[in-house]
Amino acid sequence: MYDQPKAFRPIVLLNILGKLIEKVIAERLQFTVTSNDFIHLSQLDRLKFKSTTDASVALMHIVHSGWAKGKSTSTLAFNISQFFPLLNHHLLVLIFEKAGLEPKVSSFFANYLIMRKTSYLWNNLSFLSFTVNIGVGQESALSPILLALYLIPLLYILEKHLINLKIPVFILSFVDNGLIIAQNKSLDISNSHLFCSYNILSKLLVSFGLIVKHAKTEVFNFNRLHGAFNPPLLDLSLIGGPTLCSKDTWKYLGFIFNHKLTFHRYIDHYLNKAILMVKCMKLLGNSMRGINPVQKCQLYRCCILPIVLYSFQL
Repeated sequence: MYDQPKAFRPIVLLNILGKLIEKVIAERLQFTVTSNDFIHLSQLDRLKFKSTTDASVALMHIVHSGWAKGKSTSTLAFNISQFFPLLNHHLLVLIFEKAGLEPKVSSFFANYLIMRKTSYLWNNLSFLSFTVNIGVGQESALSPILLALYLIPLLYILEKHLINLKIPVFILSFVDNGLIIAQNKSLDISNSHLFCSYNILSKLLVSFGLIVKHAKTEVFNFNRLHGAFNPPLLDLSLIGGPTLCSKDTWKYLGFIFNHKLTFHRYIDHYLNKAILMVKCMKLLGNSMRGINPVQKCQLYRCCILPIVLYSFQL
């Protein structure tokens, strides 16, 4: 067995302890802001007891409720570019104070995010320390709750602007992705609501130091009418965006939607993926020792069933 150098072991131990401490802090932050009702209702991004399934179930509920009223549903999916490294750390510390956290917590994150310094060491030669400006680590245990906190004031401000302008839309937020949902009997009116909402959102993101990625913006329309369905184009060129056209299917957060929510393409996709996994599992039985039936059953339950039953609630 390979024996790691003694100088390497403390570094690995420090990394593991650091991740454990981050998880503990993340758990306490989530508990505090959730108990204070500080999290916006539209936020479904990697928080406790919330997942991609919740976002899709919420979208389906909105679509079906609109159909019950004779309305079509139009969605505009947007993506925030470079979300993790572009966070304004000073603003994030102010949000901690607004969330009702103790001053020592705000002071800790001010030191953790803003006043960080580093220095280089090469053998016995050391260099002077200097300030480094880092973003929130994308794989850090703290990133989900920090990003959720950062978006809270933006969502409340956006909601207030839309209410004042009497634009009836729904907002769903999932990490650096989001949905603007409009419902109306006329798709042209829905497109105008999406255009205005997207314009306000883009300007708010700039004021928060963030940028919307126009290249990943998508529009999709839900309609259960029979016959050909040709929704109008959504032209965002006046605000720097593309001209969008609704496709026959739309893949979002791992789900494949169509206009009528029949999920035929979704089921075919995950069934084919499960069958391919079963064929790959046969290779394990062709080894010298092979696997017994109990192990095959465990592999099936651990590898195949999660794929086949992924978000079966939909």
